[in-house]
Amino acid sequence: MMKNIFWIILVFLGSLQVQAQTSAPSFSNTAASSFVSYQMGFQRPRESFARKEANLKALFEAKNLKWPARYMYIRSFKYDSQLEVWVKNTVTEPYKLLKIYKVCALVGTLGPKRFEGDYQVPEGFYHINEFNPNSAYYLSLGLNYPNASDRVLSDPVKPGGDIYIHGGCATVGCIPIKDDQIDELYVLTASSKSVGLDFIPVHIFPIKYDVKKSYEYLGKLTKDNQQLKEFSDVMEDAYDYFEQYKQIPIVMIKDNGQYVVSNALPKVPKFQPKLRPVSHHKPLVRNVEFVADAVAKWPEYPGGGDAYAAFLKQVGKDMVKAFPDSVSRAYAQVEFIVDKDGTPVNFKVLKGVDTYFNAVLIEQMEKMAKWSPAIYREKPVAKKMVQTVPVGFD
Repeated sequence: MMKNIFWIILVFLGSLQVQAQTSAPSFSNTAASSFVSYQMGFQRPRESFARKEANLKALFEAKNLKWPARYMYIRSFKYDSQLEVWVKNTVTEPYKLLKIYKVCALVGTLGPKRFEGDYQVPEGFYHINEFNPNSAYYLSLGLNYPNASDRVLSDPVKPGGDIYIHGGCATVGCIPIKDDQIDELYVLTASSKSVGLDFIPVHIFPIKYDVKKSYEYLGKLTKDNQQLKEFSDVMEDAYDYFEQYKQIPIVMIKDNGQYVVSNALPKVPKFQPKLRPVSHHKPLVRNVEFVADAVAKWPEYPGGGDAYAAFLKQVGKDMVKAFPDSVSRAYAQVEFIVDKDGTPVNFKVLKGVDTYFNAVLIEQMEKMAKWSPAIYREKPVAKKMVQTVPVGFD
Protein backbone atom coordinates (compact mmCIF):
# COMPACT_ATOMS: atom_id res chain seq x y z
CA MET A 1 0.00 0.00 0.00
CA MET A 2 2.81 2.42 0.85
CA LYS A 3 4.36 1.67 -2.53
CA ASN A 4 1.15 2.69 -4.30
CA ILE A 5 0.89 5.95 -2.34
CA PHE A 6 4.48 6.76 -3.23
CA TRP A 7 3.70 6.34 -6.92
CA ILE A 8 0.76 8.71 -6.74
CA ILE A 9 2.83 11.38 -5.03
CA LEU A 10 5.75 10.81 -7.39
CA VAL A 11 3.70 11.48 -10.51
CA PHE A 12 0.95 13.84 -9.39
CA LEU A 13 2.32 15.84 -6.49
CA GLY A 14 2.48 18.98 -8.61
CA SER A 15 -1.06 18.47 -9.89
CA LEU A 16 -2.39 17.92 -6.40
CA GLN A 17 -0.63 21.04 -5.18
CA VAL A 18 -2.11 23.13 -7.97
CA GLN A 19 -5.59 21.81 -7.21
CA ALA A 20 -5.37 22.05 -3.43
CA GLN A 21 -3.70 25.36 -2.73
CA THR A 22 -5.93 28.32 -1.90
CA SER A 23 -3.46 31.05 -2.73
CA ALA A 24 -1.16 31.68 -5.66
CA PRO A 25 2.29 30.09 -5.50
CA SER A 26 5.29 32.17 -4.56
CA PHE A 27 7.08 33.49 -7.64
CA SER A 28 10.72 34.21 -7.07
CA ASN A 29 12.54 36.97 -8.93
CA THR A 30 15.79 35.23 -8.11
CA ALA A 31 14.54 32.04 -9.78
CA ALA A 32 13.40 34.09 -12.75
CA SER A 33 16.74 35.74 -13.20
CA SER A 34 18.63 32.48 -12.77
CA PHE A 35 16.59 30.33 -15.18
CA VAL A 36 16.14 32.98 -17.86
CA SER A 37 19.82 33.88 -17.68
CA TYR A 38 20.73 30.24 -18.14
CA GLN A 39 18.45 29.91 -21.19
CA MET A 40 19.80 33.11 -22.68
CA GLY A 41 23.21 31.52 -22.68
CA PHE A 42 22.09 29.41 -25.64
CA GLN A 43 21.59 30.77 -29.15
CA ARG A 44 18.22 29.21 -30.00
CA PRO A 45 16.37 30.23 -26.83
CA ARG A 46 17.93 33.67 -27.12
CA GLU A 47 16.64 34.02 -30.68
CA SER A 48 13.25 32.60 -29.71
CA PHE A 49 12.78 35.13 -26.91
CA ALA A 50 13.71 37.92 -29.31
CA ARG A 51 11.17 36.73 -31.89
CA LYS A 52 8.27 35.66 -29.70
CA GLU A 53 8.24 37.28 -26.28
CA ALA A 54 6.71 40.63 -27.27
CA ASN A 55 3.90 39.00 -29.26
CA LEU A 56 3.14 36.58 -26.43
CA LYS A 57 2.97 39.42 -23.93
CA ALA A 58 0.49 41.21 -26.19
CA LEU A 59 -1.60 38.03 -26.51
CA PHE A 60 -1.68 37.62 -22.73
CA GLU A 61 -2.78 41.21 -22.30
CA ALA A 62 -5.55 40.79 -24.86
CA LYS A 63 -6.85 37.73 -22.98
CA ASN A 64 -6.55 39.42 -19.59
CA LEU A 65 -3.82 37.02 -18.48
CA LYS A 66 -0.73 37.77 -16.43
CA TRP A 67 2.65 37.36 -18.06
CA PRO A 68 4.36 34.97 -17.57
CA ALA A 69 1.68 32.32 -17.07
CA ARG A 70 1.02 31.50 -13.42
CA TYR A 71 -0.72 28.26 -14.32
CA MET A 72 -0.35 26.36 -17.57
CA TYR A 73 -1.84 23.13 -18.91
CA ILE A 74 -1.01 21.40 -22.20
CA ARG A 75 -3.24 18.87 -24.00
CA SER A 76 -2.26 16.88 -27.06
CA PHE A 77 -4.55 14.79 -29.28
CA LYS A 78 -2.93 12.09 -31.40
CA TYR A 79 -5.60 11.33 -33.99
CA ASP A 80 -6.66 14.98 -34.32
CA SER A 81 -3.03 16.16 -34.55
CA GLN A 82 -3.47 19.10 -32.18
CA LEU A 83 -1.65 20.49 -29.19
CA GLU A 84 -3.49 23.00 -26.98
CA VAL A 85 -2.08 25.42 -24.42
CA TRP A 86 -4.35 26.58 -21.58
CA VAL A 87 -3.52 29.32 -19.07
CA LYS A 88 -5.09 30.96 -16.01
CA ASN A 89 -4.10 33.58 -13.44
CA THR A 90 -5.24 32.03 -10.15
CA VAL A 91 -5.89 28.54 -8.83
CA THR A 92 -9.66 29.03 -8.57
CA GLU A 93 -10.47 30.58 -11.95
CA PRO A 94 -11.08 28.39 -15.02
CA TYR A 95 -8.39 27.85 -17.63
CA LYS A 96 -8.53 29.86 -20.85
CA LEU A 97 -7.45 28.47 -24.22
CA LEU A 98 -4.36 30.38 -25.32
CA LYS A 99 -3.00 28.62 -28.41
CA ILE A 100 -3.61 25.60 -30.64
CA TYR A 101 -0.67 24.13 -32.54
CA LYS A 102 -0.85 21.53 -35.30
CA VAL A 103 1.10 18.35 -34.57
CA CYS A 104 2.79 17.96 -37.92
CA ALA A 105 3.82 14.28 -37.90
CA LEU A 106 2.53 11.08 -36.30
CA VAL A 107 3.65 7.46 -36.05
CA GLY A 108 2.04 4.40 -34.54
CA THR A 109 -1.62 4.05 -33.73
CA LEU A 110 -3.98 4.98 -30.94
CA GLY A 111 -3.16 3.53 -27.54
CA PRO A 112 -0.43 3.94 -24.92
CA LYS A 113 3.29 3.33 -25.40
CA ARG A 114 4.36 0.03 -23.90
CA PHE A 115 7.93 -0.77 -25.00
CA GLU A 116 11.02 0.69 -26.60
CA GLY A 117 10.85 0.73 -30.38
CA ASP A 118 7.08 0.42 -30.71
CA TYR A 119 6.98 3.87 -32.39
CA GLN A 120 4.03 4.78 -30.20
CA VAL A 121 3.41 8.29 -28.92
CA PRO A 122 2.56 7.82 -25.22
CA GLU A 123 -0.96 8.44 -23.96
CA GLY A 124 -1.57 9.42 -20.37
CA PHE A 125 -0.75 12.05 -17.77
CA TYR A 126 2.70 13.60 -17.85
CA HIS A 127 4.55 16.83 -17.13
CA ILE A 128 7.49 18.75 -18.57
CA ASN A 129 10.70 17.65 -16.89
CA GLU A 130 13.37 18.97 -19.24
CA PHE A 131 14.21 22.04 -21.32
CA ASN A 132 16.65 21.20 -24.12
CA PRO A 133 18.06 24.32 -25.83
CA ASN A 134 20.36 22.29 -28.11
CA SER A 135 17.94 19.66 -29.39
CA ALA A 136 18.56 17.84 -32.65
CA TYR A 137 15.01 19.02 -33.43
CA TYR A 138 15.73 22.71 -32.84
CA LEU A 139 14.23 23.05 -29.33
CA SER A 140 12.52 20.43 -27.21
CA LEU A 141 10.58 19.97 -23.99
CA GLY A 142 11.03 16.60 -22.30
CA LEU A 143 8.16 14.62 -20.78
CA ASN A 144 8.43 12.30 -17.78
CA TYR A 145 7.74 9.11 -19.73
CA PRO A 146 7.75 6.44 -18.36
CA ASN A 147 5.66 7.65 -15.45
CA ALA A 148 4.59 5.47 -12.53
CA SER A 149 1.73 3.91 -14.48
CA ASP A 150 3.97 3.16 -17.46
CA ARG A 151 6.55 1.47 -15.26
CA VAL A 152 3.91 -1.01 -14.13
CA LEU A 153 2.21 -1.63 -17.47
CA SER A 154 5.09 -1.28 -19.94
CA ASP A 155 8.04 -3.56 -20.63
CA PRO A 156 9.95 -3.74 -17.33
CA VAL A 157 13.37 -3.79 -19.02
CA LYS A 158 12.90 -1.52 -22.03
CA PRO A 159 9.80 0.67 -21.68
CA GLY A 160 11.33 3.31 -23.93
CA GLY A 161 12.03 6.94 -23.15
CA ASP A 162 13.25 10.27 -24.50
CA ILE A 163 9.77 11.54 -25.30
CA TYR A 164 9.68 15.22 -26.22
CA ILE A 165 7.56 17.98 -27.66
CA HIS A 166 9.94 19.30 -30.29
CA GLY A 167 10.35 21.04 -33.65
CA GLY A 168 11.30 19.52 -36.95
CA CYS A 169 8.09 17.77 -38.13
CA ALA A 170 9.63 14.30 -37.82
CA THR A 171 9.06 11.71 -35.11
CA VAL A 172 9.56 8.14 -33.96
CA GLY A 173 7.23 8.56 -30.98
CA CYS A 174 7.39 12.20 -29.90
CA ILE A 175 5.07 15.19 -30.45
CA PRO A 176 6.50 17.39 -33.23
CA ILE A 177 5.34 20.88 -34.10
CA LYS A 178 6.95 23.38 -36.48
CA ASP A 179 10.13 25.21 -35.47
CA ASP A 180 8.41 28.60 -35.32
CA GLN A 181 5.86 27.05 -32.96
CA ILE A 182 8.21 25.16 -30.66
CA ASP A 183 10.19 28.34 -30.09
CA GLU A 184 6.96 30.05 -29.03
CA LEU A 185 6.00 27.16 -26.73
CA TYR A 186 9.55 27.11 -25.36
CA VAL A 187 9.32 30.79 -24.47
CA LEU A 188 5.89 30.26 -22.87
CA THR A 189 6.98 27.35 -20.69
CA ALA A 190 10.45 28.65 -19.86
CA SER A 191 9.05 32.03 -18.84
CA SER A 192 6.51 30.35 -16.56
CA LYS A 193 9.16 28.15 -15.00
CA SER A 194 11.26 31.25 -14.44
CA VAL A 195 8.62 32.65 -12.07
CA GLY A 196 8.13 29.47 -10.09
CA LEU A 197 5.83 27.23 -12.16
CA ASP A 198 7.86 24.04 -11.85
CA PHE A 199 4.97 21.70 -12.72
CA ILE A 200 3.43 22.03 -16.19
CA PRO A 201 1.12 19.07 -16.85
CA VAL A 202 0.93 17.57 -20.33
CA HIS A 203 -1.98 15.19 -20.93
CA ILE A 204 -1.83 13.15 -24.13
CA PHE A 205 -5.18 11.85 -25.38
CA PRO A 206 -5.91 9.45 -28.24
CA ILE A 207 -8.58 11.77 -29.67
CA LYS A 208 -10.67 14.85 -29.04
CA TYR A 209 -13.68 13.12 -27.59
CA ASP A 210 -16.14 15.73 -28.85
CA VAL A 211 -15.19 15.25 -32.51
CA LYS A 212 -17.58 12.75 -34.07
CA LYS A 213 -15.21 11.37 -36.70
CA SER A 214 -12.49 10.80 -34.11
CA TYR A 215 -14.91 9.30 -31.60
CA GLU A 216 -16.26 6.84 -34.15
CA TYR A 217 -12.74 5.86 -35.25
CA LEU A 218 -11.70 5.14 -31.67
CA GLY A 219 -14.91 3.17 -31.20
CA LYS A 220 -13.95 0.88 -34.09
CA LEU A 221 -10.47 0.30 -32.65
CA THR A 222 -11.76 -0.51 -29.17
CA LYS A 223 -14.75 -2.61 -30.22
CA ASP A 224 -12.84 -5.89 -29.94
CA ASN A 225 -10.05 -4.68 -27.63
CA GLN A 226 -11.32 -4.51 -24.05
CA GLN A 227 -7.97 -3.44 -22.62
CA LEU A 228 -7.71 -0.48 -24.97
CA LYS A 229 -11.39 0.32 -24.32
CA GLU A 230 -10.83 0.52 -20.56
CA PHE A 231 -7.77 2.72 -21.02
CA SER A 232 -9.49 5.10 -23.44
CA ASP A 233 -12.52 5.31 -21.12
CA VAL A 234 -10.32 6.69 -18.34
CA MET A 235 -8.75 9.17 -20.74
CA GLU A 236 -12.28 10.22 -21.69
CA ASP A 237 -13.08 10.74 -18.00
CA ALA A 238 -10.18 13.19 -17.74
CA TYR A 239 -11.18 14.92 -20.96
CA ASP A 240 -14.81 15.30 -19.86
CA TYR A 241 -13.82 16.61 -16.43
CA PHE A 242 -11.72 19.38 -17.92
CA GLU A 243 -14.36 20.24 -20.50
CA GLN A 244 -16.95 20.57 -17.74
CA TYR A 245 -14.96 22.54 -15.16
CA LYS A 246 -11.95 23.92 -17.07
CA GLN A 247 -9.83 22.63 -14.19
CA ILE A 248 -7.26 19.84 -14.31
CA PRO A 249 -8.61 16.57 -12.87
CA ILE A 250 -6.79 14.78 -10.07
CA VAL A 251 -5.56 11.46 -11.45
CA MET A 252 -4.43 8.57 -9.27
CA ILE A 253 -2.88 5.17 -9.97
CA LYS A 254 -4.00 1.75 -8.80
CA ASP A 255 -1.57 -0.99 -7.75
CA ASN A 256 -2.02 -2.53 -11.20
CA GLY A 257 -0.91 0.68 -12.89
CA GLN A 258 -4.32 1.76 -14.13
CA TYR A 259 -5.30 5.42 -13.94
CA VAL A 260 -8.29 6.58 -11.92
CA VAL A 261 -9.82 10.04 -12.43
CA SER A 262 -11.10 11.48 -9.15
CA ASN A 263 -14.71 12.71 -9.25
CA ALA A 264 -15.17 11.52 -12.82
CA LEU A 265 -18.44 12.58 -14.38
CA PRO A 266 -21.08 9.95 -15.20
CA LYS A 267 -20.55 8.48 -18.64
CA VAL A 268 -22.94 9.95 -21.18
CA PRO A 269 -22.94 8.40 -24.67
CA LYS A 270 -21.73 10.92 -27.23
CA PHE A 271 -23.20 11.48 -30.68
CA GLN A 272 -26.35 9.47 -30.09
CA PRO A 273 -28.54 9.47 -33.22
CA LYS A 274 -31.25 12.06 -32.85
CA LEU A 275 -34.75 10.68 -32.47
CA ARG A 276 -36.53 11.21 -35.76
CA PRO A 277 -39.98 12.81 -35.67
CA VAL A 278 -43.05 10.74 -36.43
CA SER A 279 -45.26 11.85 -39.29
CA HIS A 280 -48.99 11.53 -38.65
CA HIS A 281 -49.93 12.34 -42.24
CA LYS A 282 -52.44 9.91 -43.77
CA PRO A 283 -51.75 9.38 -47.47
CA LEU A 284 -54.59 9.80 -49.95
CA VAL A 285 -55.51 6.26 -50.99
CA ARG A 286 -58.22 5.28 -53.48
CA ASN A 287 -59.49 1.96 -54.70
CA VAL A 288 -58.64 2.34 -58.37
CA GLU A 289 -60.25 -0.50 -60.30
CA PHE A 290 -58.50 -0.09 -63.62
CA VAL A 291 -55.08 1.35 -64.43
CA ALA A 292 -54.23 1.51 -68.12
CA ASP A 293 -50.91 0.18 -69.32
CA ALA A 294 -51.01 1.87 -72.73
CA VAL A 295 -52.82 5.12 -73.40
CA ALA A 296 -53.44 7.37 -76.36
CA LYS A 297 -52.59 10.45 -74.34
CA TRP A 298 -50.52 10.65 -71.14
CA PRO A 299 -51.62 12.70 -68.11
CA GLU A 300 -50.64 16.37 -68.35
CA TYR A 301 -49.67 18.60 -65.42
CA PRO A 302 -51.37 22.03 -65.44
CA GLY A 303 -48.94 24.47 -67.02
CA GLY A 304 -47.04 21.74 -68.80
CA GLY A 305 -43.59 20.26 -68.26
CA ASP A 306 -41.96 23.48 -67.03
CA ALA A 307 -44.57 23.92 -64.29
CA TYR A 308 -44.15 20.30 -63.21
CA ALA A 309 -40.35 20.66 -63.12
CA ALA A 310 -40.70 23.79 -60.97
CA PHE A 311 -42.98 21.90 -58.56
CA LEU A 312 -40.48 19.05 -58.23
CA LYS A 313 -37.62 21.47 -57.70
CA GLN A 314 -39.50 23.12 -54.84
CA VAL A 315 -40.26 19.73 -53.30
CA GLY A 316 -36.55 18.91 -53.48
CA LYS A 317 -35.67 22.09 -51.59
CA ASP A 318 -38.35 21.57 -48.95
CA MET A 319 -37.34 17.97 -48.32
CA VAL A 320 -33.80 18.89 -47.23
CA LYS A 321 -35.24 19.70 -43.78
CA ALA A 322 -36.45 16.09 -43.48
CA PHE A 323 -32.98 14.58 -43.91
CA PRO A 324 -31.34 12.81 -40.96
CA ASP A 325 -27.97 14.28 -39.86
CA SER A 326 -26.04 11.68 -41.84
CA VAL A 327 -27.59 12.57 -45.24
CA SER A 328 -27.19 15.74 -47.28
CA ARG A 329 -28.25 14.61 -50.78
CA ALA A 330 -30.50 11.90 -52.19
CA TYR A 331 -32.40 10.86 -55.29
CA ALA A 332 -35.86 9.78 -54.14
CA GLN A 333 -38.21 7.86 -56.37
CA VAL A 334 -42.00 7.99 -56.03
CA GLU A 335 -44.76 6.01 -57.66
CA PHE A 336 -48.33 7.38 -57.85
CA ILE A 337 -51.51 7.15 -59.91
CA VAL A 338 -53.19 9.99 -61.74
CA ASP A 339 -56.80 8.87 -61.43
CA LYS A 340 -59.34 9.27 -64.21
CA ASP A 341 -60.56 12.53 -62.65
CA GLY A 342 -56.95 13.86 -62.67
CA THR A 343 -56.36 13.53 -58.91
CA PRO A 344 -52.89 12.19 -57.98
CA VAL A 345 -53.40 9.35 -55.44
CA ASN A 346 -51.83 6.20 -53.96
CA PHE A 347 -48.34 7.60 -53.52
CA LYS A 348 -45.64 5.08 -52.68
CA VAL A 349 -41.91 5.73 -52.14
CA LEU A 350 -39.85 3.28 -54.19
CA LYS A 351 -36.52 4.75 -53.15
CA GLY A 352 -36.24 6.99 -50.10
CA VAL A 353 -34.15 7.64 -46.99
CA ASP A 354 -35.98 6.58 -43.85
CA THR A 355 -39.54 6.25 -42.56
CA TYR A 356 -39.91 9.90 -41.58
CA PHE A 357 -38.36 11.24 -44.79
CA ASN A 358 -40.55 8.98 -46.92
CA ALA A 359 -43.75 10.04 -45.12
CA VAL A 360 -42.94 13.73 -45.51
CA LEU A 361 -42.09 13.19 -49.17
CA ILE A 362 -45.53 11.69 -49.80
CA GLU A 363 -47.12 14.61 -47.97
CA GLN A 364 -45.24 17.09 -50.15
CA MET A 365 -45.96 15.26 -53.40
CA GLU A 366 -49.68 15.15 -52.63
CA LYS A 367 -49.69 18.96 -52.79
CA MET A 368 -49.33 18.82 -56.57
CA ALA A 369 -52.20 20.22 -58.62
CA LYS A 370 -54.84 18.17 -60.39
CA TRP A 371 -53.71 16.76 -63.71
CA SER A 372 -55.49 16.39 -67.02
CA PRO A 373 -56.07 12.60 -67.00
CA ALA A 374 -54.77 10.06 -69.48
CA ILE A 375 -56.99 9.18 -72.43
CA TYR A 376 -57.70 5.65 -73.62
CA ARG A 377 -60.36 4.91 -76.28
CA GLU A 378 -61.45 8.51 -76.01
CA LYS A 379 -62.21 8.16 -72.30
CA PRO A 380 -60.25 9.38 -69.26
CA VAL A 381 -58.45 6.55 -67.43
CA ALA A 382 -56.14 6.12 -64.47
CA LYS A 383 -52.39 5.94 -65.27
CA LYS A 384 -49.46 4.96 -63.08
CA MET A 385 -46.54 7.41 -62.90
CA VAL A 386 -43.00 7.02 -61.54
CA GLN A 387 -41.04 10.15 -60.71
CA THR A 388 -37.48 10.77 -59.47
CA VAL A 389 -37.08 13.72 -57.07
CA PRO A 390 -33.57 15.12 -56.50
CA VAL A 391 -33.23 16.37 -52.91
CA GLY A 392 -30.37 18.56 -51.74
CA PHE A 393 -29.11 19.46 -55.22
CA ASP A 394 -29.10 23.12 -56.26
